Amino acid sequence: MAARNDTAASRPGPVPGGVAGRRGGADLTTGPIGKTLITFALPVLGSNILQSLNGSANAVWVSHILGEAALTAISNANQIFFLMLGAVFGVSMAANIMIGQAIGANDRALAKKVVGSCTTFFIVLSLAVGVAGAALTPHILDAMGTPADARADAIAYLRVIFAAMPFVYFFSFTMMAQRATGDSRTPFYFSLMVVGLDVVLNPMLITGFGPFPRLGIAGSATSTLVAQTLTLGAMLVHLYRSNSILVLRPGEWRLLIPDFGIIRTLVLKGLPMGFQMIVISLAAVTMMSFVNRYGVHTSAAYGAATQLWTYVQMPAMALGAAVSSMAAQNVGAGRMDRVERVAWIGAGYAVLFTGLPVLVIYLADPWVLRAFLPGASPSLPIAVHINSYVLWGFIPFGVAFIFSGIVRATGAVWPPLLAMIISLWGVRVPLASVLTPHLGADAIWISFPVGSATTCLLAAGYFLWGGWRKGRMLKVTPSADAPDTGLGPPMMDESEAVTDGESARLGSPSAPSRPRSEAPAE
Repeated sequence: MAARNDTAASRPGPVPGGVAGRRGGADLTTGPIGKTLITFALPVLGSNILQSLNGSANAVWVSHILGEAALTAISNANQIFFLMLGAVFGVSMAANIMIGQAIGANDRALAKKVVGSCTTFFIVLSLAVGVAGAALTPHILDAMGTPADARADAIAYLRVIFAAMPFVYFFSFTMMAQRATGDSRTPFYFSLMVVGLDVVLNPMLITGFGPFPRLGIAGSATSTLVAQTLTLGAMLVHLYRSNSILVLRPGEWRLLIPDFGIIRTLVLKGLPMGFQMIVISLAAVTMMSFVNRYGVHTSAAYGAATQLWTYVQMPAMALGAAVSSMAAQNVGAGRMDRVERVAWIGAGYAVLFTGLPVLVIYLADPWVLRAFLPGASPSLPIAVHINSYVLWGFIPFGVAFIFSGIVRATGAVWPPLLAMIISLWGVRVPLASVLTPHLGADAIWISFPVGSATTCLLAAGYFLWGGWRKGRMLKVTPSADAPDTGLGPPMMDESEAVTDGESARLGSPSAPSRPRSEAPAE
């Protein structure tokens, strides 16, 4: 499908020099879609690669210095970490969409108000999740059936990780908010900083090199704590110095008082998206418990294979973040025709850029796995066997990721959640459980691509025939008599945060409400 250039003169919405021109990001509502999508996605992909390299470096140091039991420990611990991440992911994603829609409509006042309320809510929530995670860690590890020789290391690792969690989550939230403004490059630069610090500190704190204390597996987690904290501070300084729309000056600190309309939207829209991450993480924890039944070698092989899977998923994840940000701005600008084109182009790219790493890994096994497992390890052939079943299933999953990102950008958050519940808990987990007595561990590996194909079919079906095109996270309509602010089209004085069947009024922080005309849903 050919992309075309759109000009501000041909449509209502943001114009060059408006909010888009002053927020430090790109206007994602104009220009050729394919080129804009790739240009925006590449820094996101770079950030994902860096984060995965960081995780891989962690696994390499832990496995080669501390052994397979330690690798099993962090594999189990990371399942819990991602489970806790899901509790706050939805809030940050909902904030990302709300900020993007407000910016797409050139409503700077609303964007600032969303930033203030989301910042307060996010800090409180991340602290609560960190405390809850630290308290529940031993119980979850027991429920997962973590091998006894890996349990103590997993607890030591997670205690530090949960102390780092507020910094990790707020760093992620800030990165996603920057992408909502159209800026994907700045998050990449700070990802480079955090990964560089973590990779350098990791072996030093594990081994006690030089003046550093010898902390063992806890040193790996401590390096994450230090790197995330320092980089988050540097990022906030940069945002203030660059006068980003995402920071609040002393005169705007009143916006940190939560607006209950925004909070209500965050909860009603963010929790389903967060629950989707929890559903995925719980399924991963359940699958890990299945894997653990086959002993430490199979668990280590699974942990090594999942390190490669993160790289396979990265292109689709980067494209998903790009299409979500593009769709949010275009929804705010009323460009639903452009949203449709973004979806199809993104799906095509997902097939191409997920299929290529799958092919490379199939050709390069078992050599690529030796980065995580010693060449003589009995886990190595098991990991190769796992990949032979699982890898190709990430192609349909990548396509599903694109379609789900598009529909969520309008505020339609329940259908992707239901699709994930059906594919994971209605297909993958039961299939693995039912077939295990007949096929052994192979039943686990077979269930992965079958579940992914189910996710793709459900996501594509809702994209084609669902009612997502009429949804909005924020209903933004410029007021006909609003004054010229120099930010492009007239700014709104109020907006509606549209939830499932209801709307919450968001008053302007700078002016009383006034009558305005309503725009059609599409």
